[in-house]
Amino acid sequence: MDGEEDESYRNASRHNTRRRFGFNGPDNRQRASTSPATTFWSSSSSGISQMLRKGLGSAVGRALHISSRAKSTASSSKLVSELPPPRLDYKSIAENVDAKIHNAQIRAAPIPQEDIRTVSKLYNEAKEVSKQLNFQRHQQSQIGERIRKAANEEERAKAKQEAAALKQQVHELQASLQQLEQTYQAYALHIPNDTHPQSPVGPEPSAVTLEVCRPNTEPADPKRDHVAIAKELDLLDLESGATVTGSSWYFLKNEAALLEMALSNYSMAVAIKHGFTPVTTPDVVRSDVAVRCGFQPRDQAASHMYHLTKNHETAPQLILSGTAEIPLAGMFANKVYQQAELPLKYVGIGHAFRQEAGARSADTRGLYRVHQFTKVELFAVTDAEGSEEMMEKMKDIQIEILRDLNLSFRVLDMPTEELGASAYRKYDIEAWMPGRGTWGEVTSLSNCTDYQSRRLHIRYRPQLKDKDAGDSRLPFAHTLNGTGAAIPRLIVALLENGARFSEDGKVEKLQLPSVLEPFWPPMMKDRICWQTREY
Repeated sequence: MDGEEDESYRNASRHNTRRRFGFNGPDNRQRASTSPATTFWSSSSSGISQMLRKGLGSAVGRALHISSRAKSTASSSKLVSELPPPRLDYKSIAENVDAKIHNAQIRAAPIPQEDIRTVSKLYNEAKEVSKQLNFQRHQQSQIGERIRKAANEEERAKAKQEAAALKQQVHELQASLQQLEQTYQAYALHIPNDTHPQSPVGPEPSAVTLEVCRPNTEPADPKRDHVAIAKELDLLDLESGATVTGSSWYFLKNEAALLEMALSNYSMAVAIKHGFTPVTTPDVVRSDVAVRCGFQPRDQAASHMYHLTKNHETAPQLILSGTAEIPLAGMFANKVYQQAELPLKYVGIGHAFRQEAGARSADTRGLYRVHQFTKVELFAVTDAEGSEEMMEKMKDIQIEILRDLNLSFRVLDMPTEELGASAYRKYDIEAWMPGRGTWGEVTSLSNCTDYQSRRLHIRYRPQLKDKDAGDSRLPFAHTLNGTGAAIPRLIVALLENGARFSEDGKVEKLQLPSVLEPFWPPMMKDRICWQTREY
């Protein structure tokens, strides 16, 4: 999950930090709505009434009320998605409540600590109900034997009466168990992933710089603003984009259009060289899949995703994908792999759609933050032991891509409050953008461990596994995702660093890295000068 996707999660998180955990965090954020993830596996309204009558607590009633409120959307999504409910590690949550609360606290996650305690409480209650249910089922089998062996009609009638009573008790216990399981799952879905012990604790300024590549070659300079450069060279048409679609939509023209294609092909080629399988991804995905990947769904205040209108009531809710990570993760859903097949490495190219909210600012100027952009995404599936090593390898690929583009950049180990719900650890890489006068994020890389795979049911069969063992004992894989190339951000960095000015201050040419030349049409090189690698 990259930085922009994390932002909606972080904004919701920070609002509730002070009230829920006693932090002095900002309190001017709107409270995040309860995630529709809870509605994808909700119970019926009659079941809710029965649950409340049984007095299982106000917290349970609140969760089930939330589920009931969005029942129609939930049921259709569940039916069409064909994915079973997530299989979270409830035992770990129940046995490590304080650790889970602390983890949510340092991440400023938008979940009250009482909800985590509720998961533990209801999980333990469910275990007791399950024991009672098993005992009653055992009693049923014994009564069945008594009916068959009854010496007379009176004994048989008495046994049948007991069997009828037991049947009703079993039915009630089954209903109670189902309600308990659905309720603690609804809460548990909001608990964020665990955090790597080396991740810095705190907000964004707490990030640790792991590496700096090439000191700043161009000082901060307003004349290097990419919008001004693009306007002078006729590379960008924001006005027509606003007319055709709206603010933050754009047309790339001339060398900028070619730059998008060259950067896409170049970054794909580097990933393929390192064994990644190329794939083009659908731009439209089911919202259920996005939720299972850890993305925040439709919000009452402002949506981070574009939702498509359904053509009929039972159709699944579709969205425009915010990143190729979502369809790439969905490719592996509900599948079991042999451990020898892992790791699986894919590089996807697709369009990312972001419905950003908020006032215009320097961070939203030009191409830096837009509603649609081309993005190359690295995605890997590993066994449980291989994800940390894979993360370092993927980071090296990102560094190679940026280094050969002759950009100045720094690699950051991101702090806990900058982690999305799914991320165990996250690296960001920021490139120097002299026109903006600051560093700007160009790639992100997250190790999601088994957070996504438990929700999407991505598992593997260990090489030494007993062949007779059931699927329920198969471990869940680990997933990782990282930016190969966020095209507009790279265009910003290349324009602001590569513009070459005449003595009178006009832009004459663009100096671009020579690694892009093989992907550039010869007839469009008049305003380009190629720069070889500088390291």
